Amino acid sequence: MHTDRPLSKKIDATVPTAARMYDHYLGGKDNYAADRAACEELDKVVPSTRRLALNNRRFLQRVVGTLATDYGIRQFLDHGSGLPTQNNVHQVAQAIDPDSRVIYADNDPMVLVHGRALLEQNERTAVIHADLRDTDAIFSHPDTERLIDFSQPVAALFNSVFHCIPDSETDGPQAVIRRVSERLAPGSFMVICQLVSEDPEVREFVTDFMDRATQGHWGRVRQEKDVAELFAGMEIIEPGLVEVSTWRPDTEVHTRQLTQEWIEFGGLGRLR
Repeated sequence: MHTDRPLSKKIDATVPTAARMYDHYLGGKDNYAADRAACEELDKVVPSTRRLALNNRRFLQRVVGTLATDYGIRQFLDHGSGLPTQNNVHQVAQAIDPDSRVIYADNDPMVLVHGRALLEQNERTAVIHADLRDTDAIFSHPDTERLIDFSQPVAALFNSVFHCIPDSETDGPQAVIRRVSERLAPGSFMVICQLVSEDPEVREFVTDFMDRATQGHWGRVRQEKDVAELFAGMEIIEPGLVEVSTWRPDTEVHTRQLTQEWIEFGGLGRLR
C-alpha cells in the first residue's frame, strides 16, 4: 500500500518526537530541549522509561545477533529505525558477516540526516525517508531494490514502533504486518515489540500525553494480547513472547526490567 501521507523534511526542534526522546533515554545527543522536557514529564508517571529504553536496545542487538548467527539471515529491513546509536543493526549483523545488508526506514528527517552521514562509506547499508506504514514506498525504493533480494529470507524489524501508530484497518499494526509478510519469502522473520501495560490508567495517561506532546504522531500503549495477535500464523521462536529484557539474555547476570507499570513486550516470529 502506498499512502499519501506527507513526509516533512523540516526538523522542528519545538515539537518532541519519539525518535529523539528515545535517543535522549539512550544517552544520545541528537535531541532538543523539547524532547528532554517531554521525557521529564513522562518520568513522573512511568519512571522506569530510561531503563526500558536501554533494555529494548539490548534486545534489538541480541535478536539481530541471533538471526545472523543461528538462522543465517543476511538481509534486514528496519521499519521506524530511529536515530543511530551504538551497535546499530548493521554493525551487529556485519560483525558476523560483512556481506549483511540493511535498510533503515524512518519518517523523521533528523534520522535521515544523521543516518546518511554515519553510513556514507557503507555500500551495504542505506537509510530511506519513509513512513513505516508505506510498504510500497519502502519495498520499491531504489536502495531497497539494490540491497534486498526478496526471493531470499529477510528479517523485518518493528522494534518499539507500533505504539507510535494508531489503530486502522488500512494501515494500523495488523495491516502493516500483513502487507509486509505477503511480500517476504517463506522462512523470513518478523521482530515485533511495543510498549504495553495491563494497567488502564497507565495506558490512558501515556497515550494521551504522547499524543499531545508529539502533536498527533502517536498511536497507543496496548496490551500483551494486542501484540500476540500480530504474530498470528507465524512460528514463534523460543522463548516466546516476553518482556524483552528476558529474551535470550546473553549473560547469567543481566539487566532485567524490574518495574512493571509498563513494559516492552514481544519477540521473534518466522513466516511459514
